[in-house]
Amino acid sequence: MRTKKQKIFLIAKIISVLFVFIIIALFVFRDALLQKTIVQISHKMESDYDSNFSIRKAHFEGITGVEMEDVLLVPKKADTLFRIETLKTKINFWHLLTGTIQIEKLEAKNGFVQLVKNKKGRNFDAFLPKKKDTVDTGEKTNYARLVYKILNRTLNLVPTDMHLENLTLRMDDMGKKATLSLKKLQLVDKQLESTIRVQTNTFIQNWSIKGFADPRNKQTDIRFFNVDTGKIKVPYFDERFNIKSSFDSIRLNVSKIDMDSGELHVDGFTTITNFTINHPKIASKDVVIKNARFDYQFLFGENFIAIDSNSTAQLNALKFKPYVSYNNETDKIYTLKIAIPKMKAQDFISSLPEGLFTHFYGMEAAGTFDYKLDFMFNKNKPNAIVFDSKLNKENLKITKYGEANLNKLNGEFIYRAIIKNVLQRPILVGQANPNYTPLNAISPYLRKSVLTTEDPSFFSHKGFITEAFRQSIAKNIRTKKFSRGGSTISMQLIKNAFLTREKTLSRKLEEILLVYILENNRIVSKERMLEVYFNIIEWGPNVYGIGEASQFYFEKSPDQLTLNECLFLANIIPSPRNFMYQFNSEGNLKSFAVNKEKYLKNIMMRRGIIIPDDTINQMPIYVSGRANSFIKTEIKDTIQIDSTSIEEFSF
Repeated sequence: MRTKKQKIFLIAKIISVLFVFIIIALFVFRDALLQKTIVQISHKMESDYDSNFSIRKAHFEGITGVEMEDVLLVPKKADTLFRIETLKTKINFWHLLTGTIQIEKLEAKNGFVQLVKNKKGRNFDAFLPKKKDTVDTGEKTNYARLVYKILNRTLNLVPTDMHLENLTLRMDDMGKKATLSLKKLQLVDKQLESTIRVQTNTFIQNWSIKGFADPRNKQTDIRFFNVDTGKIKVPYFDERFNIKSSFDSIRLNVSKIDMDSGELHVDGFTTITNFTINHPKIASKDVVIKNARFDYQFLFGENFIAIDSNSTAQLNALKFKPYVSYNNETDKIYTLKIAIPKMKAQDFISSLPEGLFTHFYGMEAAGTFDYKLDFMFNKNKPNAIVFDSKLNKENLKITKYGEANLNKLNGEFIYRAIIKNVLQRPILVGQANPNYTPLNAISPYLRKSVLTTEDPSFFSHKGFITEAFRQSIAKNIRTKKFSRGGSTISMQLIKNAFLTREKTLSRKLEEILLVYILENNRIVSKERMLEVYFNIIEWGPNVYGIGEASQFYFEKSPDQLTLNECLFLANIIPSPRNFMYQFNSEGNLKSFAVNKEKYLKNIMMRRGIIIPDDTINQMPIYVSGRANSFIKTEIKDTIQIDSTSIEEFSF
């Protein structure tokens, strides 16, 4: 009788013999299995992807090493997608036994991947994920497990010993070309070094990547920079999206990827120096960020993805704590929180990116402030939006203005509108202009009508209406475009008096900051702001200010305007150059325009802004001024001529 210990030893011996037998069998038949696998892959590529796949020569080296020559993938009726002359790889044997593919070594030489889009189509379409009809099982994705699985598989495919030479990525998008030629890349003893040549239709550069890379311990610290003089230019995007961007260097650090108590933590930092970007939707000039750093802590849970509030973002001297999350545990909720700790106002101004806030050049400020933003959007309840913005200041004041000198609103100045980058005629804002109209010389009906349509709480708010911002954000998210702005009269005044009408990120950000400074530093009284507003806004084609508008439409002075005329003028402010389309061929307001006036009148009645007596004896508006020439009317012949009279004058 064998003892228990002897039985265990015997079983272990049998297993070891079987293991050796399996290894020998694999070693003997492995080349046949390799060729069979290649044939199966080739059939699959042809049947599923309509492509030809071939390997001219393939064989094993050692137990887990494979060497291949002339690997080729060509979609039928399209350009070659992939080709490589020599490919050698070695897989970790022990991980292979557990069903995990982990590459230990990779050598590749002389090859290319090319992505082509032309009139015939794209040569990679067959390999893009296809939309499938899915059945909602009610099961939610566990984000932590999914991302951890993807990261593990990806990092296992990164070899610890890598030598790449003369490999090229080619992109041709309808003639927009970019070629990235990897002259050399090697990863030895966790040290990464590479040289890349970049060529497009517009420039040629040589880049380099150097640093530390340890895929098995999930850590890296690499730097990306230009070997030549000058900045690194980002290829392809300039021609494809009209985005011109460049930078001196980028550093990427990943210090930890760890699953803990069902949550995945990814920590590290990234930096960029002298980042420059230019796009018509951002600003009219180059936007430059000299130094930026992001110390990140990404969190992935069962039901959420987040940038943790322990993360820190730095923009020049400005530092702030961001928190961004998406949570679908119950509803789909998006959250954004930003906290700027106490800092000097001058440091904030000095940290603004060049080119994004041109009207702040030369501005100086004293005092300190801190700021908090709390934003939350529930996709299932889009109207229950949270938008809470708080700024705490200490002795905050502007000691010197930049290009936008807000003090000019208190005196006479020349106003020139800019429309489609064309400077319009000069308008003197002051008593020397015969069309200039003081606030007390403007019909009270017009003041009431315009305040009702444009900014009912103008005299009580400080430049912004929080609820309007909430509604604006909610609508913009729903429509997936900037369809509503929520501008106050203060914002319109700043936009007209100091900024252009271009719809850029720069212009909107400058508008917000200038309005805050204007309203919170008591630079200009509300009455003066409203008076200037009435005297500079556009009220028709080449018509500026209420003095010109009242004559242009009704040949009256602003204090003589009737209620209906004021309702009309208030309603055309959003699109004054198109006022003529509100009239029919007989010169009367169309039904939709009449209904707009009635709607505005009813709002003013409900709010007690006007009373029933104000509406008595109100006549329909009659355009008698120069505006009448813009209205397309039909002239009717009202003279009746008797045929007998014609005969009397006949000869």
